[in-house]
Amino acid sequence: METTHTNRVRKLLKEGKRVTAAWAQAASPITTEILGESGYDAVMIDLEHGPGDILTLISQVQALKGQTAVPFVRAPWNDFVQLKKILDAGVYGLLVPYVNSAREAEDAVRAVLYPTEGIRGVAGSPRAAHYGKQSLEYLSRANDEIFLMTAVETPEAVKNLDEILKVERVDGIFIGPMDLATSMGHFCRPQDPEVQETIRIIENKVLASSKILATVASSWEDAKIKYDRGYRMLLLFSDTVSLGKAARSLTEAFASEYPDR
Repeated sequence: METTHTNRVRKLLKEGKRVTAAWAQAASPITTEILGESGYDAVMIDLEHGPGDILTLISQVQALKGQTAVPFVRAPWNDFVQLKKILDAGVYGLLVPYVNSAREAEDAVRAVLYPTEGIRGVAGSPRAAHYGKQSLEYLSRANDEIFLMTAVETPEAVKNLDEILKVERVDGIFIGPMDLATSMGHFCRPQDPEVQETIRIIENKVLASSKILATVASSWEDAKIKYDRGYRMLLLFSDTVSLGKAARSLTEAFASEYPDR
């Protein structure tokens, strides 16, 4: 992927195919490499809630080199300077959080694209452009290969969704259920009926558009329901949360089997 500058995940999604993804939230190149080795189509490196910075990001992207998994990043914010540095690290997919209006979606698009379509600074020196080695191969293709999603996480974003969906070059919409529920007044309760009704509204609007629909899945059963509903990208695993669940399941089994040790 890094030698041909072709974004395999973008191609699959544009063809209407389903895509698997996993969170890399520990800022670790080792767990990132494990996720890549596990066969996920995309690995979403989390710079919004994860502890990483630009240098840990580079090491995580390097850990995916030579693998089929495409490096994606959840950005810390819709900030054109941060988005530029993330893309220069060699990332091919972006999830921009907390986008509440068409204007904010347009800002994200401009940050991602080189002029004259956008305002991303042009340089052949960063990792994405192979440190000056045949940099034009990357620079000439980047605008066509970067996959951009924006997150719907607030009632304001839901209200403005029709206009957000009209923004060209926003490729997908990601539903953030925990933030959406909390911003609606249902603290950490995405299962609340009002939140679920709002999620259905979002789903229907996105599925009727040309954008792809993405979110998280709590289990394979949940993922199957969502894929069949029309979601095209699901985050199925986390190198922090899922690892914690797996670790606890064994200590709980031990405690149940041998209460007195």
